[in-house]
Amino acid sequence: MDQYLIILVILGIAIFSVAWMPGITKKTGVSYSIFYVVVGVLIYTALPDFLPNPMPEKNPDWILHLTELIVIISLMGTGIKIDRKFSFKRWSSPLKLVSLTMFLCIIAASALGYYFLGLSLASAVLLGAVLAPTDPVLASDVQVGPPNDDMKSEAKFSLTAEAGLNDGVAFPFTWLAILIGLVLGGKQGSFFEWFAIDVIYKITAGIILGFLCGKGLGILLFKVSKKYEALNTRDGLVALAATLFVYGITEIIHAYGFIAVFICAITLRHFEKDSRYHDKLHSFTDQIERLLLCLLLLMFGGAIALGILDPITWEMVAFTFIFLFMVRPLSGWLALSSSKMKTKEKIAVGFFGIRGMGSIYYLAFAFGEFNFPYQEKLWAIVSLTILFSIVIHGLTATSFMKHLTEDVSGLDKK
Repeated sequence: MDQYLIILVILGIAIFSVAWMPGITKKTGVSYSIFYVVVGVLIYTALPDFLPNPMPEKNPDWILHLTELIVIISLMGTGIKIDRKFSFKRWSSPLKLVSLTMFLCIIAASALGYYFLGLSLASAVLLGAVLAPTDPVLASDVQVGPPNDDMKSEAKFSLTAEAGLNDGVAFPFTWLAILIGLVLGGKQGSFFEWFAIDVIYKITAGIILGFLCGKGLGILLFKVSKKYEALNTRDGLVALAATLFVYGITEIIHAYGFIAVFICAITLRHFEKDSRYHDKLHSFTDQIERLLLCLLLLMFGGAIALGILDPITWEMVAFTFIFLFMVRPLSGWLALSSSKMKTKEKIAVGFFGIRGMGSIYYLAFAFGEFNFPYQEKLWAIVSLTILFSIVIHGLTATSFMKHLTEDVSGLDKK
């Protein structure tokens, strides 16, 4: 059999099914992510020699860039669908989650990795850094709907904004793990330089560049295009172009592209906020994201079939459950303890800290920058955490959020 043709057939069927999966999820209450992982396990078990090797150590560049691409596209779509204009007061809940909750998750996961799992200090900090951020890609079931959708809740807004913000804010801690590995390995490194460059400069530059690009794009699409008919467009393709441009130019100046893309999307979203063009931009990014997600989940299932979880021990299983069911929910609850959100909304925000493609990207990125010890164990732990998150959150998110929105508090869209 021709490998290329087999891949085309499988991708064709999988992508074809993507068009109906959101509706099926809404009807059944089961996330379609579970379906694609199971299918990935089955096809790689049946045809391992006719498909690309999904193991991260075999195709590190593919894994790195595919996960990078889906995260930035997801960040653009996430930003475009947030109707609430930014202010520190109105965004207080997600800002607390991005600061306190994420920081507590990093500390707890790092401590458990070092003392309970026996990882090196650098590997333990890396484990905390890659698992701390919630995932914008796999969290669509707990996020707000498309632009100008009236059915929204404070919990959904908090989870959506948190997912958009923390993928970039978590990056300094990945660099911190790399720095710790270099220092403990006897190589030169500076914690002051890490704080000045990886924390202050890269975050600040990402915010500024994202804001400027979002403003510039808004002026082009909604102001200049009205004066010059030749520049008038309503193609959703613009969202993808903006994503790639903003991310690329931000990374060129060594700032955080994840932050820039999300800030650009938020800024653009509130430029002529009531325009229906935002719906087209969001719809296009959503379709591209689902296409890539289908591919990556099939590969993730394939990696499971080919043994990425082989190093798993009972201690690692215990770590995963502690992190998903104790660390994240408790740290989320603590961050929102003073919030006016209802109790069940706080429970939802704490519990649905979904892990996914962002964690895979961070791990692949870190391994490309430094030769961390325990790499197979780290891949196994992170993969198991993502698998549990896909299954557990995938079986509960739709029904829980449906129950939550029945008592939705009106979200101020000004």
